[in-house]
Formats: sequence, structure tokens, C-alpha cells
Amino acid sequence: MARHIRHAAFFCALLLVALLVNAVRIQILSARTFDANPANRRATIARYERPRGNILVGGQSVTGSRDSGEQLRYERTYTDGPLYAPVTGFASQVYGTTLLEHAGDPVLSGTDPMLSPFPLVGDLTRAQGRGGNVVTTLNPAAQRAAYQGLDGRRGAVAAIEPATGRVLALVSSPSYDPAVLSGNAAATERSWVRLNDDPDKPMLNRAVRQTYPPGSTFKVVTAAAALDAGAVLDIDRPTDSPDPYRLPGTTTMLMNEGDGCEDATLREAFAWSCNTVFAKLGVDVGAKRMGAAAKAFGFNDARLRIPFSVAPSTFDTSVDRAQLALSSIGQYNTRATPLQMAMVAAAVANGGQVRSPYLVERTTTGNGATMTTAGSRPARQAMRPETADVMKQLMEDVVTEGTGTNAAIPGAIVGGKTGTAQHGIGNSGMPYAWFVSWAQSEREVLPRVAVAVVVEDASAERGDITGGGMAAPIARDVMRAVLNSPPGSGS
Repeated sequence: MARHIRHAAFFCALLLVALLVNAVRIQILSARTFDANPANRRATIARYERPRGNILVGGQSVTGSRDSGEQLRYERTYTDGPLYAPVTGFASQVYGTTLLEHAGDPVLSGTDPMLSPFPLVGDLTRAQGRGGNVVTTLNPAAQRAAYQGLDGRRGAVAAIEPATGRVLALVSSPSYDPAVLSGNAAATERSWVRLNDDPDKPMLNRAVRQTYPPGSTFKVVTAAAALDAGAVLDIDRPTDSPDPYRLPGTTTMLMNEGDGCEDATLREAFAWSCNTVFAKLGVDVGAKRMGAAAKAFGFNDARLRIPFSVAPSTFDTSVDRAQLALSSIGQYNTRATPLQMAMVAAAVANGGQVRSPYLVERTTTGNGATMTTAGSRPARQAMRPETADVMKQLMEDVVTEGTGTNAAIPGAIVGGKTGTAQHGIGNSGMPYAWFVSWAQSEREVLPRVAVAVVVEDASAERGDITGGGMAAPIARDVMRAVLNSPPGSGS
């Protein structure tokens, strides 16, 4: 009898061990398979059972969480949603996450291992901790000035700090309120359909995801390339530039908007945006060196992230001489995001160096303790320092006596470049108004802000669309907002 009892006890022990082994197999080895099963809603329910961490601008939260009382308990809320939508993106229970809500999701959702005091235990239990915060580099005054300046017109503004690469403003217009996509009610689906069907594309982030022909603002790159290559030795010496200029190998004549461009000096040609001078300069420099210059400024870089991805700006190097001439004045296949053109202006302001732009200053725990910081950003030499000094002079002349006088700020040194970019078949599309610039207080040694503005105004008269008239006043207001803020303000 005792032998049978021992056998039964041993068999029960084996069953217990088998149950434990199976439980370990399910909990650890097969956990990810079960988690990924669409029928398993536990992960989704757990994701929304706690308030999400926040995105901060100027020390204040521009996001929040609302207790809905539903199974998916907490929904995302936004303060000044349309103002910050090109930065925050949305966090939706139905449609997922975008932009900073996506790039910062591990911190905001509380799944980042750094938010757990015992990461190994957290990994085993898959418990979700309290969400952390993402602190942005934005300057609230500059962001609002850009948003108000666009006033609902299609376009975008990007502003960065030249010496560091900190993004100070990032606005796309028209915008939308991300809060309408937060929940899972029928209204959320209706909002999704409405926003996607809107011909103005309010969810398109024009500042970083839309590329435009940069028009005459690209002449900053062409002038820098010509100076570095020695194609121009004296900016006050007349250039050998006919008006009109016959595109090489064609019978097509390139014209200027105004008079006085024949054999104009580089200083005059830049101030009055002479197409003929810069088209010929691009051909003189050559496709290889023009391509290298554009690359140094950041063109043709598909890896740029701020931390979400940025559409690559492009300069085509597989062109003939006629196409190169047009590319050198920001037409043909040359395309750029507003952020890229802000980087071009920043390179001039920063002695020829381009700093990689970034939008996140640091991440913190829910209690405010720092988890990660941005750290120093790599620099790339876009032009020689002495070339940058000359380019600063040329850009200052545009604002003091050229096409960009609307960007002038009393008590500040401002440099700029206007652009009116043609597009469409036979240039039939409504032109884009561009302005790129930088500014510094007369009391300061270095520029504090570089800005790029593009405006697509379909309601304007075609002849009234100019970078100096439409885009320069917006850039001026953004630069003034930064100069009137304490240095380093934003985070």
C-alpha cells in the first residue's frame, strides 16, 4: 500500500512540475506570440489604463489625458491642438500614433525600461509603468508668431537656433486638432474621413514632409558654391552675365523679373535676385561641385530625423548644363523642405557650419527626473568660414536695400533671401512665396535664430505673390519673438 501511495505522490509531483514548466513556457517563451494575437485585447486595455505622459513646450504641457470611464480608459487631450499638431502629431486609440507621439511613445506610454526601477521584473510581468515626459526645444512665442502669421493659408515655417540646431518653431498650415482622433467613438471615424478627404490636407506636415521648389532662396547655396570654388573672387566686380541668358545647348532664353542684371556684381545680383547671373554661375561651378555644395548643406540626405523622419530635400546631379542652370536658381528638379531651407540660412549664420536639427531637449520620468538629454549635435562644414562672412553681408544687403526690406527689425541685424518659386506644367501653378533669414540682436555676437517660410496662397493675385511681400513679414515676426525671449528659452 505504501508503495502505491509513493507512486501516486511521485506522479502528482510530476504533474505539478509539468504544470509549472508549461506556465513558464506560456508566460515567458510564448508571451510575445500571445501578445501579438489580434484577438488578445489585454495589451490594448493595459496601454490605456493609465494616463499617458506629456509633451512639454516652454515648461508647460501641451498634452493631457481624460478619463473616459470606458474599457479603454484614458483618451489623449491637447492644449492648443492645431498650434502644436505639426510637432505632437496624434495619439489615437484607433489610428495609432504619429510624429512626437510616435517617436516618444516608449517614454510617453511608460513602456521604456528606464522608467522601471526593476527592468527585469517589469519585463517578466509586462507591467506598464507611469508614463514619462518629452520636453521639446520649441519657443512658444515663436511658434505662435509663425502660426498667426500664416493665418490659415497653406504653407509652413521652420525656425532653428544656428549654433545648436535646436528647433524653435515648426508650423504647418492649415492645421487640425489632434483631439478629434483620440477616442474610439463613431465621431472619431467621421473626423478621420473628413481630415483625409480635405483638399487642403491639414494632416500633412508641410514643414518637414512636403518638398517645394525653393526658387531664389537656393541662390544662397549657389553663391556659396561659387565663392568656395573661386568662380567669384570679388563680389563687387561685374560678372560676365548676359541678360537674357541663353540656356546652354538650347534656344531657350532665361529672363529676369527686373532690369539691371546684365553683368551685375554678385552683391547686386543677390540683392535683386538676378536669375541670369546665378544660372550662369551654377554652370560655371559645374554639376559635381554644385552637388557637393548642396549635399554639404543637407540636400539628398534620407537619414535626417528630428526625431521623426524628414522628407529628403533633393538636388539632381545627373543633369545637363541647361538643367543645371535652372537647378541653380531653385527650379527644375531642385526640391526642399522648409526645415532644410532653415538649415541653409543657419549655416550662413553659424560661420558655415550646419548643426543637425533636433526637437527633443530631454526626456524625464513622470516626477521630472531627467532620463536622457539631447547632447551635442554633430556639425558639418557647408562652406568656408570666410565664405560664410561674405554670405552674411550679401543677406544683410537683401534686407537693408534689396527685396527683403519687410524683414527688417529695429535694433537687430537681419539677413535674408527672398524667393518666388514657379511650378506646374509650363510654370502654370500658383507660385510659392519663400523667405529664408537669420537675425541677431545688435548687442549679441552671434545670430540666435534662422527661419524659413513658404506660403502657398491660392487666393492671392499671381502678380502679388512674392517672398518679400508675403513670406518676409512672417519670418520677421518669428525672429522678433525669439530675440525678445531669454536665450535658451523653450525647454
